[in-house]
Amino acid sequence: MKNQILAATLMTLATSAMAEDLPVLRVLTYDSFVSDWGPGPLIEAAFEETCDCDLQLVGSGDGAALLARLRLEGARTDADIVLGLDTNLTAAAAATGLFAPHGQTTTNFDFPAAWDDPLFLPFDWGYFAFVYDTTKLADAPASLQALASSEISIVIQDPRTSTPGLGLLLWIEAAYGDQAEELWQGLSDNVVTVTKGWSEAYGLFLDGEADMVLSYTTSPAYHLIAEEDASKAAAAFSEGHYMQIEVAGKVASTDQPELADAFLSFMVSDAFQSVIPTANWMYPAVTPSGGLPQGFETLVTPDNALIFSASEAAEARDTALERWLTALTQ
Repeated sequence: MKNQILAATLMTLATSAMAEDLPVLRVLTYDSFVSDWGPGPLIEAAFEETCDCDLQLVGSGDGAALLARLRLEGARTDADIVLGLDTNLTAAAAATGLFAPHGQTTTNFDFPAAWDDPLFLPFDWGYFAFVYDTTKLADAPASLQALASSEISIVIQDPRTSTPGLGLLLWIEAAYGDQAEELWQGLSDNVVTVTKGWSEAYGLFLDGEADMVLSYTTSPAYHLIAEEDASKAAAAFSEGHYMQIEVAGKVASTDQPELADAFLSFMVSDAFQSVIPTANWMYPAVTPSGGLPQGFETLVTPDNALIFSASEAAEARDTALERWLTALTQ
């Protein structure tokens, strides 16, 4: 018995020592990515099978909060990769000087926009939309203007901490331009609350705290595929829907540059991309060999895809934020 206990103890110590010797790659990302139901655990296991390393996914709020944290930490950050920014933030992220070129050559991305950014590599994409329960809301608005003119209650996210929140601001800017302030004045009465991130907002919607929630056209796929619940839908808006492209970037101060490059290469591989549709509930940046899961064909497909370039988004952000703050504080 003593020999068995000693052998087990030695094996545990040896396993721990081996783990400590593995190189560590730290990926800073948003909270829902690393959740038990998110893609993080599956991607961690799949990458560690190929890298002989310890992949550590670190959640830090919502997408926009990642950039704020990186700015605060600067070159002292422990992160090797930041995953979860989007094209509305990449110009500001590049301006920090904290990212290094990704060096990847993949150009066949499956979204309706050209891509040539040397610092940031896409991993998924989707369209922002307002999601509702068809059993509780019989007549969904067919436009942003119709929503603003209605008494329908909504939950949205803070654009200062959340990429969907910022996406809504730029959606309205892209659709309405100089009339965006007027649209916000009408929409402000519909807002029940503003949350820091997507998870909190969607949870409030599911709890019945609002008629609609700012989310994605792909969100109903989760309910349909994972829960066999066809009651959730995304309202199709006549102005079009703003597109989000989520990206990852290599931190320039990383002490694991080769491992970071290997992860970015893995990120656009079939092994990573096949996880996205039914774990992150977005469209993959590169359609996996098996195609999209059954159920995705039922989703709303916008007639008009709205998106600013990275530089246009950076230029429009401050004005859009000021209009939003003014409308919500009146």
